[in-house]
Amino acid sequence: MNILLPIDFSKNSRNAIAYAMELFKNEKCNFFFLHTYTPSFYRMDYMLGGPSFSAIPDSDVDISLAGLEKTLEDVKKTYNNPKHTYSIISAFNTLTDEINEVTTEKEIDMVVMGTQGATGAKEIFLGTNTVYVLRKAIAPVLVIPENYSFQKIQKILLPSDYLTNYKENELSTAIKMVKMNKAKLIVLHVKEEHDLTAIQEENKRALYRRLDGLPITFKELKGSSMPNAVLDYVQNNEIDFLMMMNRKHSFFERLLVRQNIDQIGFHIKIPFLVIRDTAKLSK
Repeated sequence: MNILLPIDFSKNSRNAIAYAMELFKNEKCNFFFLHTYTPSFYRMDYMLGGPSFSAIPDSDVDISLAGLEKTLEDVKKTYNNPKHTYSIISAFNTLTDEINEVTTEKEIDMVVMGTQGATGAKEIFLGTNTVYVLRKAIAPVLVIPENYSFQKIQKILLPSDYLTNYKENELSTAIKMVKMNKAKLIVLHVKEEHDLTAIQEENKRALYRRLDGLPITFKELKGSSMPNAVLDYVQNNEIDFLMMMNRKHSFFERLLVRQNIDQIGFHIKIPFLVIRDTAKLSK
């Protein structure tokens, strides 16, 4: 597997690295540590092609490379896993654009990153950079909550509205996580209004066929509203890991909207994997 770890040298990014090293400790992986920087003003040499075209020292480049080298040194010293290889990438670019460029160039299977955590009087569910990455990334993104330490993954929750017929390549990441951790998969549908339509029923059956062979349970909640129902289910059923399909108007998108409206006490306290849903929406 090729794993991309965007880092900003903060405690949260170090925590995400620690989680990734433990999660994939038995897997053969290539880890890419990425740091991006954008100077406060654009100099003419950047317009011509970046700091390598200029004789003027660039402190942002030096800080980025020094931080990456230190991270690489610490990882090798702490984990020293023969199954893992490590590379560093320092880039003058926005984080989201660079993540997608590296994803394409290095055939990245998953991005792993940390959250921002609580700030000031209001508790912020996700930092701004994390929100942008989750909305724009073409690779699956695994987000590690602040201060969360790795623990064995036994129950994985996958909420679904059965409005799309998930593609096999998108579900392959979910299947990989279930098999890799020998976990139980719970597919949760929250019925807010009507019974399932014929198309939803067919999509549910298709999902069951694609997940055949896994320890899977289909659950349905009635009389609850999204996204609170999913968050309550996570809290009340000892869920270790949450997977979400990112589609416009999906549970995940509504979660981000809710964050902007009401930030108080709104958290997911377990790791959650967001997979881009490119399947056509059923009507």
